[in-house]
Amino acid sequence: MPGGASVVVRDAGTDDVPAICAFGATHVPPHYAPLIGVQAAHAQVSRWWTEEQIRPAVSAGLVVVAEAGSGIVGVGQRGWDGADHVIYKLYVDPRHRGGGLGPRLIEALEHRLPPDAVRLCVEHFAGNARAGAFYEREGFTVERTVPSADGDDTLDVVWRVRLRT
Repeated sequence: MPGGASVVVRDAGTDDVPAICAFGATHVPPHYAPLIGVQAAHAQVSRWWTEEQIRPAVSAGLVVVAEAGSGIVGVGQRGWDGADHVIYKLYVDPRHRGGGLGPRLIEALEHRLPPDAVRLCVEHFAGNARAGAFYEREGFTVERTVPSADGDDTLDVVWRVRLRT
């Protein structure tokens, strides 16, 4: 049942780290390769989905997972950009998309923010139109776009913000 009630969204624990890394290795390359190229997609995994990156974020309470009978079916991770709280990872297994799991992961991350946090930001590649449309539906508006270092428009980073009420 995609994104349904049988999926539990919870804080990630240190025992989840290997499964989170495996989730990234499985789902990030096929998602990103058509958008940013095979090499750049694999670079995302080797840079951001390693135990050295995931374990400290999990230990700091910055990662939530969606779990179904088959294991982890979604991952959300937050962090900071200066004073802004930022969602840096929000991924749902393609078999579980379209059932509201993405918004549930955002909600879980948002509920873990301090009460005085007034902004929640997210960043995504400009070439990821699906992510852009999703975040737009979830109330995130474009704040700025940062051009990629190599001039490839698809690798520009779009920053969006949603004000908390």
